Amino acid sequence: MKVKNKVLVELIVPEIEVAYDVYLPINKRIGNIICLLNKSIAEMTNGAYVGSNKNALYNRYTNEKYHVNDLLYNTNIRNGTTLILL
Repeated sequence: MKVKNKVLVELIVPEIEVAYDVYLPINKRIGNIICLLNKSIAEMTNGAYVGSNKNALYNRYTNEKYHVNDLLYNTNIRNGTTLILL
């Protein structure tokens, strides 16, 4: 099955020392994706993780911080990218 409107990334969440493989929608803004990730991780950890609207996504290898108003499609995030949620 080929998913064309999403990318599969590794997401590292240092606050809870966990990594997830997640599909991210390419047509959403980074800020919206951060909100979705915060909610999803909070649910998966039964509230052990409490996200913040000040969280940001970073590329693990380039240290690039992604701006909240950028569409994921217009970034260098592709299948296999490793992101850090801080």
